[in-house]
Amino acid sequence: NLFKMNGLEYVEGFALKSSRTARVQASADGKFLYNIQYTGTEGGVFNKYSVSGAGKYEEVGFELNTSVILGTSPRWVKAAEGIGVGVSFGEALEPYKGTAPNYVYQNPKGKIKIANIDLNNTAITNTGNIDVNLGAELEAQGYHVWRADVPVLNQAKDKLYIGLGVRRHNVNGTVTTNPTSGAITGWATTTDRTIGTLTYVVDYPSLKNPKILTSEKSIIDNLGYRTMTQYVGTDGNLYQATATSGPDILRISKTTNDYDQTYHFNLNTALGTTGASIKAWRYIKDGVAVVLYTVTGTNGGYVALINLNDKTAIKLATDVETDTALATTLGQFQNIGLVGDNVYLPLTPAGKDGNIYIINWKTKVITKGAKLKAASGSFYLGAY
Repeated sequence: NLFKMNGLEYVEGFALKSSRTARVQASADGKFLYNIQYTGTEGGVFNKYSVSGAGKYEEVGFELNTSVILGTSPRWVKAAEGIGVGVSFGEALEPYKGTAPNYVYQNPKGKIKIANIDLNNTAITNTGNIDVNLGAELEAQGYHVWRADVPVLNQAKDKLYIGLGVRRHNVNGTVTTNPTSGAITGWATTTDRTIGTLTYVVDYPSLKNPKILTSEKSIIDNLGYRTMTQYVGTDGNLYQATATSGPDILRISKTTNDYDQTYHFNLNTALGTTGASIKAWRYIKDGVAVVLYTVTGTNGGYVALINLNDKTAIKLATDVETDTALATTLGQFQNIGLVGDNVYLPLTPAGKDGNIYIINWKTKVITKGAKLKAASGSFYLGAY
């Protein structure tokens, strides 16, 4: 099987449809892959593939066009086995109104659109939307939503949690302009932030009754560029990492459907370090999880097993952990493989060969497995 991606030739494998990097999810048994194409003329189109090994993939079911609901660049995940959920944020107002020179700030507000997808029968089963409302107090301070991401169902499958990206405008600022053309590009922003992590929760499958949940334990967002940040634990609680720039893992209670303000896992504390940032992670079982992370002031990308129950962590060494070209790839990770007692991590610094690393999460032993061949500018970003 020979195919080209971004001008590079690959001898083995199968090219999934997508103008940019495919957002790939998989069934737990590994028999099916699911993808919603990202951007381009077919952005928003859902495809399902059966897996027969090596380059043997077959498109099955119906091709669904979710773009009429979610647009051509939706965020989506397998929210529970057999259930996909896509979300997108849009229809935001300009952050200013009026005419020159009397521009005044206005909150962008916006709307979150949602689509439930039956992965078994390849069908859209319901749609919904949320008119974003952070409340008059926060909006008056310039806080606004810019992204919706990682929608995950709770254990009872009656609540859907949607991660939010939040930024802040400087309400006392002015319009910003392009230095060359002079065109207005927006309103002045600020990095000053005092509010915590925000998550929207809606009823499932109705997608009604939106409510914003706020954690007091982190001021970093719950979202990922391609990686999952939320998982339902064995104990039924939902655990979410403030990836891809924070050390925190928070908990939403299965009994209250709200943040547990008494719970906080901090990777820095668990490892006895500073500057750790979770880039990707996967909950395994019984409170144990694997984390891919970077550390400020170092050039590498690192692996740790963590225990969310006793809030401990063990760093696991790899041959590529000090490679700067690896550190830049971890935030792009889409899936961490898990079969039985073994976790599978394909670690390839960008443009370099690497290996699949296998972690026995019970014995806490990591071994170097099959070699992975890379191509210039490319890297492996997941195992399924």
